[in-house]
Parts: sequence; structure tokens; C-alpha cells
Amino acid sequence: MAILSTPLQYLTSIPPVTRGFVAATIAATSLYLWIQWSTGTVYIPWLTLVPGSSLFYPWTFATSALVEVTIIELFVTLAVIPASLRYFERLWGTVETLKFIVVCVTVPNIIAFAFNWIEYVATRNADMFLYGMQYHGQMALFTSVLVAFTQLIPEHQVQVLGFFKVRVKTLPMAYLTFSTVMVIIGFQCPYIVIQFGWFVSWIYLRFYKRNADIGSGTNTYGDRSETFALTSWFPPFLHPALSVLGNVVHKIATRFHLIPTSVPHDIESGYSQLPGGARAEAERRRALALKALDQRLATAATNSPIQNGPSTSQSSHASLATPAPPPVEPSPAETDDPETASDETEGR
Repeated sequence: MAILSTPLQYLTSIPPVTRGFVAATIAATSLYLWIQWSTGTVYIPWLTLVPGSSLFYPWTFATSALVEVTIIELFVTLAVIPASLRYFERLWGTVETLKFIVVCVTVPNIIAFAFNWIEYVATRNADMFLYGMQYHGQMALFTSVLVAFTQLIPEHQVQVLGFFKVRVKTLPMAYLTFSTVMVIIGFQCPYIVIQFGWFVSWIYLRFYKRNADIGSGTNTYGDRSETFALTSWFPPFLHPALSVLGNVVHKIATRFHLIPTSVPHDIESGYSQLPGGARAEAERRRALALKALDQRLATAATNSPIQNGPSTSQSSHASLATPAPPPVEPSPAETDDPETASDETEGR
């Protein structure tokens, strides 16, 4: 990669959506921190998502993601999100990246808003569930980015904290587990949006994201491959129940035309080729090949004792049932006496 000579060239090399999103994040966070420092106000309902006030400030369902309430959260966001969005924008294009950001930020906030109102109706505790929580930051977008990387490069290895090497496909569930623990011990806000962000991003990438096929000029939607199925996120003992539930929901959604139909072009692999060049395609094909090989080895190990048993018994029965060959009768020339044959030779 060439070394850019000036900061201006570096900024111009960043795609527009990524550049604008990062600039908006820095500006909104700076504004929040300045208001908090100057007035001492913790809750700013026109910047962050407060369930009891957001109906009067509907833009906060989207813009609350631009606000990080601490400097540490801002540094973590700037260390992860810009590089990820830059990768996706060069891979998907400007429009699809913008749609991905809007969906993976707004929909989890709407779900969190509704969830808080349900808790209020059940408990009548408005101070806690309506005005005691403010959703902010890009935790939902962070887990959505991990889901997108799992779709594109699942087998790629990364170093976590510079020490641990893990595969990309294990990161979303690790982050989801962290969110679950934080919610259980009492930190619902804002960690519960991690779970909503994971589910929303998977649904969007699975069924709704538009994939343009430059060769044929047609568009497909989502990623229907087995490696990106819902069951791939969970342990094997949960697969039967999740498969039944997923099939029922999918049939209902298809009947009411809630999801677009997508016909895969690659019949052998079972999915339409996603954009991203040879590396992403190779990663996905490698994952499919490894999964198919594991299934074949497991099937062979299960069936080999059954196949060897009957074949051995059948061969033994066949050997017993085969009659012995008849004795070979000697020819008349072989039955002559050797001395007589030699006398005849000498006489001749």
C-alpha cells in the first residue's frame, strides 16, 4: 500500500459515506460532551434516545448512534468502525453501505424503545424504564459489522488484544455473550442493543441486502447459503428446534411477501456470488468445502462398520455355497507308460 504524503490525500482517499459518518460521530460526541461539561446535564433527549421523550424527538432513533458519552467509547469507536466501513464501502458501494448503517442503527433502537415501553407497562416504573435510560453509541453497529465480516471472511484469523488468535466467525457470538452477561447483571442500557443489532443485521444480510451481478446485469437479495443460516450461530443440539422455528417463520414471511425472492446463480455452492473479489469468494468456498468434508467423514465413519459386517458374512456364505471344481481327467497321452513311449521313440 502506498504511503500517502499529506493528511489531505488520506482524507480524500476515504469513501464518502465513511468520511461523513466519522465526521458526524466526532461532531455529535463533541457537542454532547461540551453540553455535559458546561451545564452538568447527563440526559440530553434531543441527542440521545430516551424512551420517554423520543416520540418528541424522532430523529434520535438514528442520530443517537452518533453520540458517545465518554472519551474512551469514542476512541474505541474510531479504532474499529471507520476501517470496517471503509472496507464495506469499497466492497458494496456507497448506497448499500449507507443502507446498512441506517438499518443496523435505527431498527435496533426502535426495538429497544418498544422493549422499554413493554417493561414500563408491566412494572409501571417510569423513572427507570422511560426516563432512567438513554441509548447511545454504536454498539449495535459494531456487532452488525462483525456479522458482515462473518458473512464475507468467516475463516479469516485476527488477533484480539495482540495475543489471542481467533476466527472471525467466532467474534459475533462472543460479543453477544458479553452483552447477555451485562444485561443479566443489570446493565440493560445500552448493552441490550448488541443483541438487537446482531439479529437485525443477520436478517438484513440474509434476506434484504441487494447484490448486483455485473456479469448478468441482474440483482439478487441476501445470502441464502448454509454457512450463513441461523443454525450456524448456535450449538448443534439446538439446530433441530431452530430449523423448525425458522422454517415456519420463513414460510409465513414468504406467503405474505415480506422477504424478496432470490434465485442463486451458483447451483453447486448454493448461493449467488457476493461482491468482494477473489479473497472473499475463496473464503466462502473454503468454508463450504470444509463443512462438506466434515459431513462426508462423519457419514463414512458411521456407515463403515455396518457396511463391512454384511459384506464379510456374504463373502463367507458365498465361499461355502460355491461347489468345488470337478477333477481333471488325464488325457490318453498322459496315461501311457513312459518306458513304452521311449521304446517307440527309439524304434522310430
